[in-house]
Amino acid sequence: MSAEVRTAGANAPVGVDPSRASIARMYDYVLGGKDHYQVDRDELERLRQVMPEVADLAFENRRYLIRVCRFLAERAGVEQYLDCGSGLPTTENVHQVVQRVEKLSKVVYVDNDPVVVAHGRALLEENDRTRFIAGDIFEPKSILEHDTVRQHLDWSRPIALMFVATLHHHQGDRHRPAEIMREYVEALPSGSYVALSHLFDPGEGGDHDTMAAFQEAIAKGSLGGATARTESEIRELLTGLELVEPGVVLLANWWPDGPSLTPLNPAQRLIAGAVARKP
Repeated sequence: MSAEVRTAGANAPVGVDPSRASIARMYDYVLGGKDHYQVDRDELERLRQVMPEVADLAFENRRYLIRVCRFLAERAGVEQYLDCGSGLPTTENVHQVVQRVEKLSKVVYVDNDPVVVAHGRALLEENDRTRFIAGDIFEPKSILEHDTVRQHLDWSRPIALMFVATLHHHQGDRHRPAEIMREYVEALPSGSYVALSHLFDPGEGGDHDTMAAFQEAIAKGSLGGATARTESEIRELLTGLELVEPGVVLLANWWPDGPSLTPLNPAQRLIAGAVARKP
């Protein structure tokens, strides 16, 4: 893949530590973006030693995001989106997908990575129906009470809450993400949807061992760790919501665009997701 080589420390936005990898910049690198540093590329290569297909986590996640957005816009008729942990704008972001269906759809992106903050506003606010805010998605009150979130979105109408490949990066008590999600869900209007994807621990067998080794590798690097969850733990993140069929499944199996002609590789078998509706 092509990449713009950036020198660590050169023109780095305020708050960026170019000696530490960033999951947002690594994701950007895999998807063909240019807002990343050598440390991000090196970290990805290190993880690839443990899981050679690690890039497929990002590709599978982006394909899932696109399908979910199409579903929400075309089938569910949602016209408002709150994307928590949006990452760097690359290609086929939420607003691009949903505004092809309904050009008046509104989107608020949230992230706290300094590189995302530096580039997000400039790239996304060119679209008058899209906003970007800097914030900690693991502090629900600060996001839900943010002026932009309150004013840009109509909280009397359904909203799609997106937590795509973000909750597994929470550092701290294992059950706190479920509490965080409950705070968000309580604030959502009836008829709203929640979409999430998450590192998946099958609980036994070779894939469980692969995920354990992958988590150990992440913990030893500069990303700070990641927590895979079992199917029951992922369901706990959606307590009180009505799961949309097919429920909690591997991302590749959530309403794919066509049949799979090859077996899923380990990376594709270790990320799951679901979409659910608030009654």
